[in-house]
Amino acid sequence: MEISPEVLAINDEVIALRRHFHKHPELGHEEFQTAEKVADFLRKLDLEVKTGVNKTGVVGLLRGAESGPTLMLRADMDALPVQEECDVSYRSTIDGKMHACGHDGHVAMLLGAAKVLSDQRDKLRGNIKFVFEPNEEDHGSLVMIEEGVLENPAVDACFGIHLWSPIETGKIAISSGPVMGGMYYIDITIIGRGGHTATPQTAVDPILTATEMVQALQAIQTREIDVLTPTSIVFGKIKGGTTWNIIPEKVELSGTLRFLYQEAEGDQEKLTDRFERVVACICQSHRAEYELSMIYGHPALVNDPGMIALARNSALEIFGDAGHIVSYMSMAGDDFAEFADRLPSAYIFVGAGNNSKGISFPHHHPRFNIDEDSLQIGVEMFVRTALKYLSG
Repeated sequence: MEISPEVLAINDEVIALRRHFHKHPELGHEEFQTAEKVADFLRKLDLEVKTGVNKTGVVGLLRGAESGPTLMLRADMDALPVQEECDVSYRSTIDGKMHACGHDGHVAMLLGAAKVLSDQRDKLRGNIKFVFEPNEEDHGSLVMIEEGVLENPAVDACFGIHLWSPIETGKIAISSGPVMGGMYYIDITIIGRGGHTATPQTAVDPILTATEMVQALQAIQTREIDVLTPTSIVFGKIKGGTTWNIIPEKVELSGTLRFLYQEAEGDQEKLTDRFERVVACICQSHRAEYELSMIYGHPALVNDPGMIALARNSALEIFGDAGHIVSYMSMAGDDFAEFADRLPSAYIFVGAGNNSKGISFPHHHPRFNIDEDSLQIGVEMFVRTALKYLSG
């Protein structure tokens, strides 16, 4: 593996930054201390710094020696409402909050890349925007776009990295096309008529309606959508009733609708329309009513072939051959998709799992951790890809 001397020289600093952010996690739109540390770091590199983008976001602009396109590099900053169970010296100091998704590593890697690239600004034919996004878990990128993060100067392409524990350290997933799912957040209230479980004929049972509805909705992804265009309808919460012998007035369901493709314009029936059709029909058959909320999360994350080729060439230089490059896609969502939906973009996964170190828990788990050997690979990928994009 070939890591440049400039990246190796700051590896300890990047690890220290990651551990600092891990010890001090902040939820979406609460990243005030994180943002302050990021902004101070970027100012010391003589970058143009803007704070308060989408409340707590930070943008650093590095202008190259010559005019040219602008590349955006992005890292997300928010933690999760998870109680950490890792027994490490840098464990979270805040009860009920934890960096359980690797965002602490993303921030540290991008700060490291900013440091290396700022020393090479005379090689850059164009600009780099270092974007530190708040509230990624709840569509932070869209608000940043609405507030002009892609303007002044206009961004021409985007590149992002996610540290990924299901992939072992030393491997990178680089794939063209769809790689992460688009999604909607679903809330359904089924409204029946309460009664006694001894006389269910006098009631309208929302529990029975809910059970049939959950089953019936599964047919959309297996009988109405091509299996080569993955769709996932999964409920994570069902709430209703108070005791054994009372039929409740209502039942509440919550879940997600995910899809790993771009819906074509002119489709006869959109995915969300199919969903509501089934909900309405099931309720009608049971004499129940319903309230349905489908909150748009973000589109599927689709990688641009040209940008992916650039990232792949960077990985080949690092590892020397294609044996460390794998294909990977996930139904998990990432709102980097909003950037990729507007501009040529590449989003890759840097492996951060290591079974020999006990680092094998999935994202959002209270024992999630990353192999810190992955950080230098992430920094190197940021640096090499940026230099390739702005060297022409």
